[in-house]
Amino acid sequence: MSDEKPEKKLDVHVGTRSRTIQADYLARVEGEGALYIRTKEGKVEEVFLKIFEPPRFFEALLRGRELFDAPDITARICGICPIAYQMSAVYAMENALGAELPEYLHQLRRLLYCGEWIESHTLHVYMLHAPDFLGYPDAIQMAKDYETAVKRGLRIKKAGNAIVRLLGGREIHPINVKVGGFYQIPKKEELLKLVELLQKAREEAQETVRWVNGFSFPDLQRRYECVSLYSDTEYPMARGSIASSSGLKIHAKEYDDHFEEVQVPHSTALHSKIKGKGSYLVGPMARYNLNREKLSPLVQETIRSIGFEETCTNPFRSIIVRALEILYACDEALRIIDAYEPSKRAGSVDLVMRSSTGFAATEAPRGLLYHRYKVNGKGIIEDAKITPPTSQNQKTIEEDLFQFVSQNAAMPDEELKWKCEQAIRNYDPCISCSAHFLKLTRQNG
Repeated sequence: MSDEKPEKKLDVHVGTRSRTIQADYLARVEGEGALYIRTKEGKVEEVFLKIFEPPRFFEALLRGRELFDAPDITARICGICPIAYQMSAVYAMENALGAELPEYLHQLRRLLYCGEWIESHTLHVYMLHAPDFLGYPDAIQMAKDYETAVKRGLRIKKAGNAIVRLLGGREIHPINVKVGGFYQIPKKEELLKLVELLQKAREEAQETVRWVNGFSFPDLQRRYECVSLYSDTEYPMARGSIASSSGLKIHAKEYDDHFEEVQVPHSTALHSKIKGKGSYLVGPMARYNLNREKLSPLVQETIRSIGFEETCTNPFRSIIVRALEILYACDEALRIIDAYEPSKRAGSVDLVMRSSTGFAATEAPRGLLYHRYKVNGKGIIEDAKITPPTSQNQKTIEEDLFQFVSQNAAMPDEELKWKCEQAIRNYDPCISCSAHFLKLTRQNG
């Protein structure tokens, strides 16, 4: 991931009053993508988020493998959010096998998810997104003037890393998650060692919320079709129905009935849309808008203290929502550790192989992550489908850019380029995750 400011091109044709804004390489995003916008007579004609990273065919890699291999293979899709891919995989496999996990294993998985939210969101807020708001090309330059803030971010991220290391076995591409539970579960005293670190992180997460709330935000109001998990009992991470702001409420097994992916010429990643409707939004803003009342009392009080809106419709303000989710993840991790009862419990449940198809959706830091697997009676994966958050948001990102450029056509060239890239980084896009599949059609004859 490069923090170097990319080479940008700008062509202005005075005679036709047309303008082309092109960033050949997007900085401070994971993966390789580009931005292309063309206007004429002050009107936007084309907007493309061009993803040119080669597809990695993870679905094909999974076919023919034992279902127990899925967590380790899917973890390699992303080094920043491997837990999300593991969790969607194991829950889908357990759904296929009809496995029921005891609540303490769900809670330990939720704790692991808290660790990933903390480390991923903190990386985005402090290293990738804050430089946009403060006028720096990268976090290294920003750190010269904001050393205290950057060090605070590193300390918070360390707390997330510690959770992932303990429960996952290591910080990058964890190896302790398995279909049916964990290979090994921690002792209570091991979890208690995290408490002081998390308490400090929680305090500094509150400071983070106040810090980002003080940024100046470009004006962009959008009416999104928000989609996220929804639960009556908890802020969504790994369990719940798939819900939308227009009233959709379905089980993961119904996902393909309501959502579809299409190939577009300018992207190696598929674009997702709701059938019969079009684009939609996943991620922190969608989760917040659909589940705000499920946040903990501490987070609710913090929301009131900064006067943050009950429904967020400005994507540039998503950095505040991410900061609130960091605070929530720290608070929730402490709650889970406090409630965890030590005993001689098994780390996993017994599984019975059967031919079936399993479905699951969990909430990666960047949004809803859907997995579907068909397995046979020997536990071999016959088919796999993975729909990452960034591919679901691509069409919405392009629509954000279209509206923003349309209402800011008079903005100076360099400022407009900067704001357009910032609009993309609002989503913390994981481009490598999205470029995992390419539809291949072969015609014989």
